[in-house]
Amino acid sequence: MSRTARRIADGGQATVELAMVLPLIVLLMLALVQVVVLARDQLLVTHAAREAARAAAVDPDPGAPRRAAVGAGPLDPGRLHVEAGPRGAVGTSVNVEVRYREPTSLPIVGRALGDVTLHSEATMRVER
Repeated sequence: MSRTARRIADGGQATVELAMVLPLIVLLMLALVQVVVLARDQLLVTHAAREAARAAAVDPDPGAPRRAAVGAGPLDPGRLHVEAGPRGAVGTSVNVEVRYREPTSLPIVGRALGDVTLHSEATMRVER
């Protein structure tokens, strides 16, 4: 077999190898995108917890922490759960816990993971 004929045959082998590896590469890319989305939403949950703790520290209304957490970012309010601890006297601490059930909606990867619960807590001093 001549060198030219051998190169043509090798070109077909490379195409077959690429066709076999391409689905794995696509799956890895989807998993990477899902991890980035989860990391972004964890940052949003942490921000919502800080905002809710701030609201609980300055506003005696029991609904203020939830409203602050919902208004803090683009998280789905139906998947957001906010729990504020008891608000004591001025100078004491109030603790707020925020949980968010993150939908993993990317093809293939989302079905494998299911929903993930993200969690964050924040504590602030009660003010007047």
